[in-house]
Amino acid sequence: MTACLLIHGFTGGPYEVEPLEKYLKEHTDWRIETVCLPGHGVGEEGKGLDLHGISYKEWIATAEKAFLHIREHEEDIYLVGFSMGGMIASYLAAKYQVKKLVLLSASRKFFSLPRMSLDVVNFGWKAVRGTLKEDPVFTNYRRKFGLVPLSASIEFLKCMKFTKPYLKKIKTPVFIVQGIQDGMVPYKSVHYLDKEIPAKTEVVYFYNSKHLILLGEDKDIVIQAVVSFLTKNKNEQNTSVSSLQ
Repeated sequence: MTACLLIHGFTGGPYEVEPLEKYLKEHTDWRIETVCLPGHGVGEEGKGLDLHGISYKEWIATAEKAFLHIREHEEDIYLVGFSMGGMIASYLAAKYQVKKLVLLSASRKFFSLPRMSLDVVNFGWKAVRGTLKEDPVFTNYRRKFGLVPLSASIEFLKCMKFTKPYLKKIKTPVFIVQGIQDGMVPYKSVHYLDKEIPAKTEVVYFYNSKHLILLGEDKDIVIQAVVSFLTKNKNEQNTSVSSLQ
């Protein structure tokens, strides 16, 4: 039987991949699981976030334990990782045999200062209109820069350093999805991913999407693109790059 393990990002929680998780549960007979990494919140917008004293090794170990538990019962396993979860998923895909790998806004490179500057201007306009609190991007920034201890940010950097070498060991087909408007992960980082991963890759850019690519305006299109990649026959795989509005 087929299974799919989803891994969320740094300072986030399962809510970041919940729309895709929900769709897969409703439209497939696969076993679908989302791992919650230590110190991260389980509720809406990651409520319960407490990263004090948490090591990056705990994040990796938790994801690996969830993967190995699934592997005991399922034959074909898909991995989907968002942001930091994409790098952890890459590590697992390199170390173990998996069917396919999906990287959503994977944090191979991070923080796009030009894009962040534009976001700050946009936040100002929304504050004037009284709609700032409704903006998921603003909520994401506030959490990352206001509630995260320095020690956790250091552990994030350690996680990136640890997982990066595994990119060149990936042999399974990879689907890379990236938003052009992403202020956390520069869209040009996809170039490094595509260059370092030796396996066949398919890259799709979404022009209107920001970092929380499964929670934005394009989420339905993103989900359909991911599902299409996961369900199409292996013989139909192609290395390609495309852009969707």
